[in-house]
Amino acid sequence: MKKIFLAICLALAFQAAWAIDLGAAKEQGLVGEANTGYLAAVKAPASAEVQALINDVNAKRKVEFEKTAEKTGATLEQVRARFYELAVQKTAPGHYYQDAGGAWHKK
Repeated sequence: MKKIFLAICLALAFQAAWAIDLGAAKEQGLVGEANTGYLAAVKAPASAEVQALINDVNAKRKVEFEKTAEKTGATLEQVRARFYELAVQKTAPGHYYQDAGGAWHKK
C-alpha cells in the first residue's frame, strides 16, 4: 500500500513539474493577450498542455470579468475591453499581444 501511495505522489510531483505556467508560456511566445481580454495561443494548434493553461486562465478571467461587470454596472464587453487595454500596457517586452484586427505583435 505504501508503494502505491509513493508512486502516486511521485507521479503527481512529476506532472506538476512538467506543467507549464503562464509566465513560461508567455516567455516562450506560446500564448499572448488576445483582443478579447482573454489569453490565446499565438500559433495554432496549441499543445494540450498549453491549451489546458489557456482554458484555466480564461475560466478565471471570465469569473472576474463577470464580477467586475456586476459591481460596476458595465457590460461584460466593456470590462473585457478595458482589461485588454491594461493587459497590453502591462505586456512585457518580448511577449505577444493581438491588435484589433487579430494580428499578433511582439512587444
